[in-house]
Amino acid sequence: MSRNIASPIIRQIKDNKDALDFFESVSLQDEDSKTQDIIMNYPTVYIHNWKESGDFEVYVGESNDVFKRTRQHYDASIDKGSWQRKLLEKDARLFIIGHEHFNKSLTLDVENRLIHYLMSVDRVKHVHNQRGNPQNSYYPIEELDDIFRKIWRGLRKENKDLFPTESSIKDSAIYKASPLHKLTKEQESARASIIQKVRRALDNHETKQLIFIEGEAGTGKTVLNSSTFYELYCQAEEDKKTIDCHLLVNHDEQIVVYEQIAEKLGLTEKYGKVVNKPTTFINNHTEDNPVDVAFIDEAHLLLTQGKQSYRGKNQLKDIIDRARVTVVMFDENQILTTEQFWEAQILDEYRNQAKAAENYIVLDKQLRMHADPETIDWIDSFTKNCELKKIPKKSCDYTIKIFDSPDLLDKEIKKRAKESDSSLSRVIATYDWEYSAKNRPEDRLMKYWEVLIDGWHKPWNRELESKLDRKQKRAINGLAWAEQPQTIDEVGSTFTIQGFDLNYAGVILGPSVKYRDGKIVFDPSASHNDKAVRNRTLSDGTRRKFGETLIQHEVRVLMTRGVNGMYIYACDPELRKELIKASK
Repeated sequence: MSRNIASPIIRQIKDNKDALDFFESVSLQDEDSKTQDIIMNYPTVYIHNWKESGDFEVYVGESNDVFKRTRQHYDASIDKGSWQRKLLEKDARLFIIGHEHFNKSLTLDVENRLIHYLMSVDRVKHVHNQRGNPQNSYYPIEELDDIFRKIWRGLRKENKDLFPTESSIKDSAIYKASPLHKLTKEQESARASIIQKVRRALDNHETKQLIFIEGEAGTGKTVLNSSTFYELYCQAEEDKKTIDCHLLVNHDEQIVVYEQIAEKLGLTEKYGKVVNKPTTFINNHTEDNPVDVAFIDEAHLLLTQGKQSYRGKNQLKDIIDRARVTVVMFDENQILTTEQFWEAQILDEYRNQAKAAENYIVLDKQLRMHADPETIDWIDSFTKNCELKKIPKKSCDYTIKIFDSPDLLDKEIKKRAKESDSSLSRVIATYDWEYSAKNRPEDRLMKYWEVLIDGWHKPWNRELESKLDRKQKRAINGLAWAEQPQTIDEVGSTFTIQGFDLNYAGVILGPSVKYRDGKIVFDPSASHNDKAVRNRTLSDGTRRKFGETLIQHEVRVLMTRGVNGMYIYACDPELRKELIKASK
């Protein structure tokens, strides 16, 4: 289709009145009549951009009259503190983008995608738009992807720092967690329902309300969470009201992503620290002065018992006590440690509380993995029912491949990582080899904590970071583990990869995952994940182990990371033999 679609018209000028006047009255008059007509009389998209402390700030817009609209921005520059003011103070540039097929709906979608992309660019410090306005069905929506791709490539020719490759943007953690995604109908319905319930609760001065969203890995919980959180702030600004929303997640990698999103969208500047880890939020807020809304992503990672930094007994209860409305995103199959373990009757109390108030929502559409139902069923059977079925034949969009050595799997992942459309491919493994973030290996011959399988070995995640120089450390600052280039030479664990995507996941099933008597067996005695295999004190005072269940969850997290495929090596000889047999 792209060969039949005309190239966009992209013009870059200095961003001031004189340059705009010259472009309109002189430069544009030297263009052919078709170009003049498209820029003068068609809807256009434009990008204001300037540098602040070495990084970019941008504003993206669309208009039926780009000259009139831009002059309105210049007139607004007299207001101190406005983003338009910076057009006077900085060496700003203006991109004007036209296309012969542009209409109002198409320019709104191009505008929205440009905002989404630019917010995900590492060099972009701030996107000054409030939010985009994604469209539904229109003509020619089927041309959107091809037209946008040509626009982005044209912009990239003008400035590679501001407009990096599309693949690098789509692989970024910020892009994947962005509130600017075009939602599915299921997500749109859920977001509208959540916002309606929040407004009702706030209008009626209700407190301790719970909205419970349940969905498995890859069903779009994170995007729904960030989108609803941001939309509430946007609607409050439009209504000239105040709202106090907080976004919480108990995951070191994900908290950084959300902090960057809040900063790039201006939420941190306007409202202060709105992204926190649960313990910090609990310690800084009281029941006497609850916030309006607390959004909890990865709520299954909340603590259900105390530890050194958290002195309470249940973080969800403590958060509900400190918020008028609490919105949780939960997946019981991703609980990984005893301190996160939920007793069935206690978890059901929260579910039933939400159900009784008609505040319970289930997301069940798989959005991460490009896999057909047969492949999803194979993964579900392995990770939920301990059954090893025959592996479905390769589909056009997803691949499962079994390896009989870790070295071959590692080489295949490295090969994938060199390809531009699958650079986010990494090796990940069950936590079956020793690791300590605080101590170094006692064996002086070991430079790193490593995954060791016969003669093959590779450092655990975070081990190579200490060897980077200052410039390299600056370059990876704020990037998720899998986005950092040196991690191609490491092995990731659930603690670094949970909540994130990979193009291809090279999954090493360590000695804790076995095959015995026709079933998958999870063996806690072979695991080094102390947080999963130690005793848990229950509410009745008894102590029990849940290692088998938690390792089963660990395997599910690993096996649901890959968007395009999963490569598997099993350390257990019997399991490896059966996997190879199942693949034939």
